[in-house]
Amino acid sequence: MSQVLHTPPPTTAPADDDPAALAARYGLSVSGARPTLPEYIRQLWARRHFIAAFSTAKLTAQYSQAKLGQLWQVMNPLLNAAVYYFIFGVLLGTKHGVPDYIPFLVTGVFIWTFTQSSIMSGTRAIAGNLGLVRALHFPRAALPISFCLQQLQQLLFSMAALVVILLCFGVPVAASWVLAVPALVLQFTFNAGMSMIVARMGAKTPDIAQLMPFVLRTWMYVSGVMWSIDKLAAKNDLPRAVTTLLEANPAAVYIDLMRFALIDSFHASQLPPHVWAVAAGWSLLVGVGGFIYFWKAEETYGRG
Repeated sequence: MSQVLHTPPPTTAPADDDPAALAARYGLSVSGARPTLPEYIRQLWARRHFIAAFSTAKLTAQYSQAKLGQLWQVMNPLLNAAVYYFIFGVLLGTKHGVPDYIPFLVTGVFIWTFTQSSIMSGTRAIAGNLGLVRALHFPRAALPISFCLQQLQQLLFSMAALVVILLCFGVPVAASWVLAVPALVLQFTFNAGMSMIVARMGAKTPDIAQLMPFVLRTWMYVSGVMWSIDKLAAKNDLPRAVTTLLEANPAAVYIDLMRFALIDSFHASQLPPHVWAVAAGWSLLVGVGGFIYFWKAEETYGRG
């Protein structure tokens, strides 16, 4: 009998049968791969109704277990304003020399709360919704944007209370109130960009959510929420560089723009130079930059 030697089968597949070649042959693509930026924007726009519905549902559920329900949307910032008035306005005397101090303070608290809440919710936008992220395919930027939209809706409820406060303290209705609309649009864009930046950071490092309250509290104290930046600079003879940094602080810029729009005793001379250009610059820089920064890590969210 002759012994037949069989040639062992090749241990590697032919080059045209490797995974990349097979994927190219059958038109397959990587699951969850990051789309191009224009395609990503189109996908995000196509889900605009989901973003609006998700933010509204979150807002409705936020106080669903409380007996006072949605009244807490207004009561929370009002109670904060009352505490700040007692501590800073009465005990520390920051109200002296500031006309219409209560409208001044409440406006600052409401506008600051919008930025603060947007950033805090952004830190948990991905890490706190991993079930949704892993179960459904959608542009992940929809989550931080929807949380910012939720905070905007909450601010609009608070603005109704703010109008009542302004009228009760003798601040008249004026044509300048219309300026509140572009100021809020710029602030929303800035907040959304910040929310997307911290959402990407929070997705990788959840501990960011624990650190952020301390960062935001420090930011609040230098943003003129409870005191007037121009009065402080004049009283303490601060160096011009320090005053410029305080005035260019984006949170202070949006707060001062809203005060200028709503309070007749807050004059244009109290605004920093080129304030609308600064506000638009911060909005574009952080809004667009934060969106691109978030998009670059699109395929990593929900993995690991």
